[in-house]
Amino acid sequence: MTTTYTPTPLPPGLTVRAATLDDAEAVCALLNEVDLLEIGRAETELAEVQADLKHPEADLERDSWLLFDGDRLVAYGLLWDESGGERIDMDHYTLPDQPLGALHLFDLMEARATERAAANGADRAVVHMHLNIAPTTDLDALRDRGWRAVRRYHVMDRPLDAAEPLPTPPPGVTLRSCTAEPDRRQAHALLQAAFAHHFDFQPRTYEQWLDDIDAENVDWSTIWIAHVDGLGDAAALRSRNDRTAMAWIAGIGVLPEARGRGLGSLLLRHAFGHYASLGRDRVGLGVDTDNSTGALALYERHGMTLDFAVDTWELMRPVT
Repeated sequence: MTTTYTPTPLPPGLTVRAATLDDAEAVCALLNEVDLLEIGRAETELAEVQADLKHPEADLERDSWLLFDGDRLVAYGLLWDESGGERIDMDHYTLPDQPLGALHLFDLMEARATERAAANGADRAVVHMHLNIAPTTDLDALRDRGWRAVRRYHVMDRPLDAAEPLPTPPPGVTLRSCTAEPDRRQAHALLQAAFAHHFDFQPRTYEQWLDDIDAENVDWSTIWIAHVDGLGDAAALRSRNDRTAMAWIAGIGVLPEARGRGLGSLLLRHAFGHYASLGRDRVGLGVDTDNSTGALALYERHGMTLDFAVDTWELMRPVT
């Protein structure tokens, strides 16, 4: 049974307003404060925050929240709807000295998530949020609200050696980058098909995917497709070189009928070699630890180790 909560009173001195694109730098600074507390280093890039605030499925006036203690930004929330149904996603970050402010923000965000699911015609809201396993958020308070952790992800990384070679594809396999528009569409189609049955997957049209990946700033030469003679295009890897801390592999997808051929390993080693040649000394990625394709074991075999872990938290609320 879902408990109905009376909105938590906002303590004196705290105020809430919606975010604007002009707030990106302040939000980035706050998220890096949270990063320092949770993982010991600043990890959030301004471009990532700007892309989030431009999310086409988030109406900043109604789906974003900034919590201030005087002039100091102490919490940030963003909510968006990619499903068009019951699934609503949100980010919620609060400094640990603001427990009542955090609860107030949860009240506002949970109510808005329910409202958006109702507008989609759903009979319940299923809200997902990602948190570090040792977050600044009070997990006991979160559980008391009905949230539960449903999945764990590992953020993994690996050092790169400047002499790391590009792998030689096996006979009948070729790799190409996505510098041409037809290949960009093909990479989208391959990744959609490869991840269709994965946890938390939301189907995205090509245009939606371009928004998701902030296509205006994408280096398409860092997205590769693997072609297999007799089978066709069978796998794709999307990566990014816009992070200061490390190169980033955003996703590796292999079609079900092409698995077991070493295509994931080939694409992974190709990314290692490519970024080593650019002078990057570290590469990272995120992986669902319950991934049924054995992705975690694949990455471990290739020298990737745990950096930190993140849980997906879920809240189910009926639409009334």
